[in-house]
Amino acid sequence: MNKVTTIDLGSNSFRVLIYDCLNNEIINEYNEVVGMADGLNETSTISKEAQERVINAINQSSIQLNYEPSEAICVTTAAMRIATNNSEVLKTFEKRTGAKFNIIDGKEEARLTLLAVKYALKREKINSSKFVLLDIGGGSTEIIVNDGDSYTSHSFNFGIVTLTQKYLEYEDLMEELNSHKVDIKAFIDESKIELDDYTFVATAGTPTTIAAIKLGQDFFHYDKNLVNGTVLNLNDLNESLDIFRNSSQDIITKLVGSGRVEFIEIGIYIYRAIFEVLGKNESIVLDDGLREGVAINHCILG
Repeated sequence: MNKVTTIDLGSNSFRVLIYDCLNNEIINEYNEVVGMADGLNETSTISKEAQERVINAINQSSIQLNYEPSEAICVTTAAMRIATNNSEVLKTFEKRTGAKFNIIDGKEEARLTLLAVKYALKREKINSSKFVLLDIGGGSTEIIVNDGDSYTSHSFNFGIVTLTQKYLEYEDLMEELNSHKVDIKAFIDESKIELDDYTFVATAGTPTTIAAIKLGQDFFHYDKNLVNGTVLNLNDLNESLDIFRNSSQDIITKLVGSGRVEFIEIGIYIYRAIFEVLGKNESIVLDDGLREGVAINHCILG
């Protein structure tokens, strides 16, 4: 098959990709915030409201992109991994939309995301066989250390949605983030690498949003082709924080999109924490992630 459709159902985002295997090109795509992890900290379940948002997103995207959900390769990650009602929820999705979701673990999520990023680096003509990849999700944060054809990865159990809904006070948030920084440093130390030799690469919504803002884009005028390969530094993160702290809700919504406003600051704090752990001054941003990796993996396997 020359064309494949993939669905990535994350803790906050729902993303569909139609991919051309012959030319390694994106044919079409669909993105929507569904907030699947909303309330997960308190109840350990995917709420009925979140389920309806996902079902509506599947149905709407299938109409807009003209695909059959039952034929798509569908994966879901951190929120569904920890939800106590995940089996019931996935049966509901299949019954009402035809989409059959597979819950993938952190290792598989890292492998597929890494695959997409490697293809993206080649496409952008960025020469880097040694890099540390950061993927900030809604319910988990993946760190991957890549060296040529080998890599090590770890999925850390925190993300933009779970941390936002867990803490009201800045000091409490920073205390937990500092604890995670210790764990991440331990993982990096175990890898026994010379960090100066490794490029810092970041994917997912927070890095791409900051890159877009740096380029003068907003949510409604987002150009992934320009965002891909953008280099960010700590000053860019701090300038974005200043914008979000000193702007109206309407301006922030225009910049980041509905459904992301309350999470963007936490995302920047997480991103900044990884900068600090790695001791890096800059980071390359790529829009490619899990859904692209699922498609490329399918194309390779035929």
